[in-house]
Amino acid sequence: MNAKPFLQHDPKKLADVSLSNEEIKRYSRHLIMPEVTIEGQKKLKSSSILCVGTGGLGSPLLLYLAAAGVGRIGIVDFDVVDYSNLQRQILHDTSKIGVPKVVSAKQRMHEVNPHVQVDVHEVALTSENAMEIMKDYDIVVDGTDNFQTRYLTNDACVLLGKPNVYGSIFRFDGMSSVFWAKHGPCYRCMYPEPPPVGSVPSCAEGGVLGVLPGIIGVIQAIETVKLIIGQGDPLVGRLILFNALTMKFREVKVRKDPECPICGENPTITELIDYNQFCGVFAHDEDEIFDGIPEATVKELKARLDKGDKIKLLDVREPHEAQICQLADSKLIPMGEFEKRIHELDSADEIYVYCKDGMRSAHAVRKLQQAGFKKLWNVHGGIRAWADKIDPSVPKY
Repeated sequence: MNAKPFLQHDPKKLADVSLSNEEIKRYSRHLIMPEVTIEGQKKLKSSSILCVGTGGLGSPLLLYLAAAGVGRIGIVDFDVVDYSNLQRQILHDTSKIGVPKVVSAKQRMHEVNPHVQVDVHEVALTSENAMEIMKDYDIVVDGTDNFQTRYLTNDACVLLGKPNVYGSIFRFDGMSSVFWAKHGPCYRCMYPEPPPVGSVPSCAEGGVLGVLPGIIGVIQAIETVKLIIGQGDPLVGRLILFNALTMKFREVKVRKDPECPICGENPTITELIDYNQFCGVFAHDEDEIFDGIPEATVKELKARLDKGDKIKLLDVREPHEAQICQLADSKLIPMGEFEKRIHELDSADEIYVYCKDGMRSAHAVRKLQQAGFKKLWNVHGGIRAWADKIDPSVPKY
């Protein structure tokens, strides 16, 4: 392992980098810092980073790295801008609703700094394309919001020998670290296995304080700049934890696991795997059964309600979500109370279970199946699908 976990720059490449008079004015507050100077600014200009995700974490990260003068920035995202993004994803604005996030991001980054090259990868990062996309970048920054892509990003970085600047957010809590296998632990050293499906709600299900990703994303940007200019003490082997309610930071050490399956002494993972399967996530559509769970579309549910069929609606969201919107005559049993309240349900009833988007309700159906219930349907797409396809007056959140 190298003594210092910093990016190694090619002296010949740096010698060919120059700053225009306009760039010198733009970066003047960097240039007068003894830790940066013109040499450090040239390192920034000659470096390349890839940001996986242009959402909550990617927004502040990309804005600040563009402003800092990182010469080449790649962005990976296949989503489009949605109203629900605007509470935290400050890279985008109302005029960009429906626009691909990478297109919106590139435009905004060039408004901040036209000297930066922005490469767009409007795709989902997968086992098939990750290595090819990442191989030409110096640093990869993880701005994702799901376990499949986190493990994929980590494993690709380990196999390519690249640093992975990590960040994660949920409600009022955030964390950040730098995973770089040749200098310290990787993400798998900290989390060898993903949590059981449904045990950890996503930000879409649990929410996130809008300003929190600003703090964690900026920490990721700082760590990226430190790695490039070779200054300070990067978060390699250290995990920063932040709680916005208490306004407190904590630091814990993360040690390299000699038995890590990808960066340990005897690795068993030597190529990228199927991360959806690894994390227990399976693709499905309206005509399929989700992991053995019977599903019904919102149109099928509406048809039964219109016929006056004797069915029961079960809402497994949180009470504060039900205050936003709820289907008429629903019984509310939040997932956190589910097991101790199953007795309130009658196994003789036909029960249609719904949540926000169909994930939590699928787990509720599984629990009911295990308890002996037979007449069950998971409402595919949840109340968001109802708003999209049945009743647009239902607010989407």
